[in-house]
Amino acid sequence: MKRRKYTFNLVFLAIVLIYSCASPGTPDGGPFDETPPRFLGSSPRPGETTNKSKKITMNFDEIVKIERAAEKVIISPPQLEQADIKANGRRIQVELFDTLKPNTTYTIDFSDAIVDNNEGNPLGNFAFMFSTGDVIDTMEVSGTVLNAEDLEPIKGISVGLHANLDDSAFVKMPFERISRTDSRGRFTIRGIAPGKYHIFALMDGNQNFQYDSKTEMIAFSDSLIVPSSKPDVRQDTIWADSLIIDTIKTVNYTHYYPDDIILRAFKTEDDRQYLKNSERDKLNHFILVFNAKADTLPEITGLNFDSRDAFVVEKTSRNDSICYWIKDSLLCEQDTLMMQLKYLATDTLNQLSLTTDTIYITNKQDKAQRQKAAEQAKQKEEKERKKKSKRGEKADFITVIPFLNAKVDAPSTLELGSNISISFDEPVVAIDTSAIHLQVMVDSLWQDLPYIFEADTAEYRKYWVIAPWEPEKEYQFSIDSLAFKGLYGLYTKKIKETSLKTKAVADYGTIFLNLPQSPEYTIVELMEGDGKIVRRQPISNEKTADFYFLPAGKKYYLRLFYDKNKNGVWDAGSYEQHQQPEEVYYYPKSWEMKANFEFEETWIVDAVPWDRQKLDEIKKQKPEETKKVANRNAERLKRLGRNRQ
Repeated sequence: MKRRKYTFNLVFLAIVLIYSCASPGTPDGGPFDETPPRFLGSSPRPGETTNKSKKITMNFDEIVKIERAAEKVIISPPQLEQADIKANGRRIQVELFDTLKPNTTYTIDFSDAIVDNNEGNPLGNFAFMFSTGDVIDTMEVSGTVLNAEDLEPIKGISVGLHANLDDSAFVKMPFERISRTDSRGRFTIRGIAPGKYHIFALMDGNQNFQYDSKTEMIAFSDSLIVPSSKPDVRQDTIWADSLIIDTIKTVNYTHYYPDDIILRAFKTEDDRQYLKNSERDKLNHFILVFNAKADTLPEITGLNFDSRDAFVVEKTSRNDSICYWIKDSLLCEQDTLMMQLKYLATDTLNQLSLTTDTIYITNKQDKAQRQKAAEQAKQKEEKERKKKSKRGEKADFITVIPFLNAKVDAPSTLELGSNISISFDEPVVAIDTSAIHLQVMVDSLWQDLPYIFEADTAEYRKYWVIAPWEPEKEYQFSIDSLAFKGLYGLYTKKIKETSLKTKAVADYGTIFLNLPQSPEYTIVELMEGDGKIVRRQPISNEKTADFYFLPAGKKYYLRLFYDKNKNGVWDAGSYEQHQQPEEVYYYPKSWEMKANFEFEETWIVDAVPWDRQKLDEIKKQKPEETKKVANRNAERLKRLGRNRQ
C-alpha cells in the first residue's frame, strides 16, 4: 500500500514539472467577474404605495458597497435631516429621519454609487421609489447647469422644483423635488407628478434647500416646466471589447421631456453698502474697502489732523476700494489718524442712508519701532564698514540718491497693435513729456516720431506711449532724467535708449468675424487657452469684429456677451428683480493662428446649444469618466492569444 502511494506521488510530481516547463510565467487567475450586483428585493417593495416605514432595506445577490454616498445619492423630496445610508454585506439600508409627507412619491437615486465589493462593477442608474399615497409619480426632467459668466459646467449644485408658482417659494420653502449635477453639469429630477413647475439651481451653503443668502449661487428659468413623456426607441451598443462592437440592439423606452433644460447660474452681487475694512498697509497711504460699488466717495474729516487737501485719492471704477495717499510727509509719520467718515450705508430697511463713523487708521509700526529699526540698519551698515576697513578693503561712503521708480515695458520685439507702458510706485504729480523721446530709423537716420502720452483708464499709476507703429521698422525709446516727479518730491532717473523692432505683417494672422444677428451692445473677446483675454472690442455698426496682428503659432478662442446696460463689463442677474445674467456665448471652434493667414467666420450665436458651445479643451471642470462594468475579460483573452467565444 505504501509502495503504491509513493509511486503515485512520483507520477503526480512529474506531471507538475512537465506542465510548469511547458507554461512558464505567472499562472492565469481565470476570468474576471464582470457582472454587476443584481437587485433581489426590498422592504418595502420597489414602487410600493401607502408606505409608512422610514426604513428601507434592499437585498442583492452579492456583497456590495456604496461609493461617495454623500455626493452621489440623492433623496427626493430633500431631507432636512440627513438620512443614514450604509451597506452591510449583501444589503443596503436607508433610514429617513424627516417625517414622511402624505401622498408623496419618494425617490432614492443611487446613480452608479452601488458597486460589487470585489471588482467594483457598478449597478448603473439605480433608483428606488415608493409612495406614501396611492400613486407613484414617474415623470422626469433633465438638463444642464452652466456658470453664466464662462459656461463652465457646475458640479454638485442642487436643482429643484416648486409646484408653488409664487416667486416667494424659492426663498421661503424647501424644494419639493431635487437632484444634483454631475461633473458634466447634468441633472435628472425623478418622481415628478404631472403639473406645472418652476425650476431653480442652488449652491446651498446651509443645506436648507431654499435661497436665503446672496452668497449662494443660483439659477432660475423664466419658463414654466411641464413634464411629459412618450414612447421612444434607442440604439444600445454592446461591445465585444474596447474596439469591436458585438451587437446593436433596438430598445423601447419611455422618453421624458423636457430633457434639454439649460440653467445659467450666477451669484447675485451683494448691494448692501457698508465699510468692510480699513487698513494702513504702508506708512504713506491707507485703504478703505466697501462691500459694494457706490456712486460717490466717502467724506473724510480729520479729528487730529487737517484733512483739507491732505490726500491724493486713487479709486476704482466701482468706488469700492479707495486708496488715500497722504501728501504731507510729517502726517505720514503720525502713528494714528483719527477721522470722521460720512458715507451712504444700507440700513435695517435695506435703504441707503447717510452714516457717520469714527475710525482710527494706525501704522503697523509706531514711531519708536520705526526709529529702532532705522537705527539697527544704520548700526549694521557701520559694522560692515568697519569689517571692510580691518580687512584693508576700501569702505564706500557714496551717498545713494533716491529716485522715483519707473517700470518701463518696451520689449525689444514690439508686437504690432501694442504700445509702450510706464508704471510708477506712487502717484505722479508732474510730467515733462518733452523729456520722452521716440525715434524711428528712416534711410539709416533716426527721426523723431510723434506719439500720444496718456493715462491708463483702469490702473491709476500706469501710462501709455501710443505711436503709429509700422511693420518691419526699427525704433529707439529713451527718457531723460527728471521727466516725472512723484508725490513725495522724487524724480525719475535717466532711462537709457531702448531699441525696438516690429515684425512684418506677413508674420501675423487675422480673424474677420461677422455677427449678423447680434445686437449693437455685443462685446467680443479674443482669448488664449488659459482664459486670458488678449483683445476685447465692441461689435461695429456693420455687425463685424475684426482682430488684426495676431502672432502666429498661438491658439485663439472667441466668446462674446450682450452688454445690455452698456457699462463695458459682464453683469450677473438678480432674482429679486427677476433679471437674468447677461448672455455669454462661446464660438465652438479654435484657431491655430498661421503667419500671413486670414480667417473669416460668420457666427450665429445660438446655432449650437449653450451646453455644447465651450470646447472641452478649455473647460476647467473636466468630466469624470462614466463608471462602467470593466471589460477585462476581453483584454485577458487577448493577452492569452484567444478570442471571446
